[in-house]
Amino acid sequence: MGMFKEFKEFAMKGNVIDLAIGVVIGGAFGKIVNSLIEDVITPILLKPALNAAHLTNLSELTAFGSVKYGVFLSAVINFIIVAFVLFMVIKGLNAAKKKQDAATPPAPAGPTQEQLLAEIRDLLKK
Repeated sequence: MGMFKEFKEFAMKGNVIDLAIGVVIGGAFGKIVNSLIEDVITPILLKPALNAAHLTNLSELTAFGSVKYGVFLSAVINFIIVAFVLFMVIKGLNAAKKKQDAATPPAPAGPTQEQLLAEIRDLLKK
């Protein structure tokens, strides 16, 4: 019975629950990002190139008849776009954090050790 209680305490800690929520939300957000990239951004960026090659989909690009390098190019383009979007999100969050940190005034500095010793010395002299 002790092991069950210990497991329950572990599983109900805030960090474990926060991590689980983060994984679920991350999975859902990943689907949104993939849809944005595959259904919106990639077609806009690649439409002129695909039209020039007389293709409708990037995965139709092949070499030597069976090597589908278009799928690889699509994965590389998706990675670059995701990395750039995440970079911009993190950059925005860091800028907001800097503004917040600048808005909060620093804590007043306390007396230095020398000042405290001088006050003690003066009190002892009296």
